[in-house]
Amino acid sequence: MHRGKGMKFVGDSRVPAVKKLNIPKDYSEYPGKTEAFWPNFLLKEWMVGAVFLIGFLCLTIAHVPPLEKMADPSAAGYIPLPDWYFLFLYQLLKYTYASGPYNAIGSMVIPGLAFGALLLAPFIDRGPERKPTKRPLATGFMLLGIAGVFYLTWSSVVNHDWEASKKQGAIVFGPEINKEDTGYKLYESQGCIGCHGGSLEGASGPKLTEQGLTPEDIAKIAKEGKGAMPPNVFKGTDEELKQLSEFIGSLQKKE
Repeated sequence: MHRGKGMKFVGDSRVPAVKKLNIPKDYSEYPGKTEAFWPNFLLKEWMVGAVFLIGFLCLTIAHVPPLEKMADPSAAGYIPLPDWYFLFLYQLLKYTYASGPYNAIGSMVIPGLAFGALLLAPFIDRGPERKPTKRPLATGFMLLGIAGVFYLTWSSVVNHDWEASKKQGAIVFGPEINKEDTGYKLYESQGCIGCHGGSLEGASGPKLTEQGLTPEDIAKIAKEGKGAMPPNVFKGTDEELKQLSEFIGSLQKKE
């Protein structure tokens, strides 16, 4: 053999020719500590998600959603209550340092810091361990967050006036109004509907149902006026006034 002839160069695929950064080792390099993303890990995630989804669907079928009456912007004493998953934020806004002049702190700064800290989680704890006991920093922050949410939710539930909330949101059906009645036709023709609504529920003027008014009271108000209502609004005859007042009086079944 002559020099330089018959020489072969054999490369080893296990030795990279160029060093590449940020390429993790194969999961087989960590026996017992990791697993393939597909299908092992992803299948477990899907199974857990399916269990929670089925449980949630069962709850929606078993419990009728609580409905309240139509929103009334004029009800200044209404006590609002968000859905259960926002109760902890609702309770946070009740504390001195997060309400009033510090409302921006409770509504934006504190929640922003708490949820924004999740973005730092991959940089704070980068260990390969999967056991919670071997990742004290991540586990501690997680438990602290869960404990805070649970405490604020519990505090919101026990301190809320549920009786008042149930009463203010109860759907109350008013008296049935016969719009073919002569009294209702007078109610329309005299222009009462513009201030008191088509169902006497009130508009720019107060509602005329369930106020405890007698026909005599109604006739007196129609003649003399009351509050913002000027006198002599009714322009019909005394007989028509009697029919109108008796019609409205028949709707005064509740105090």
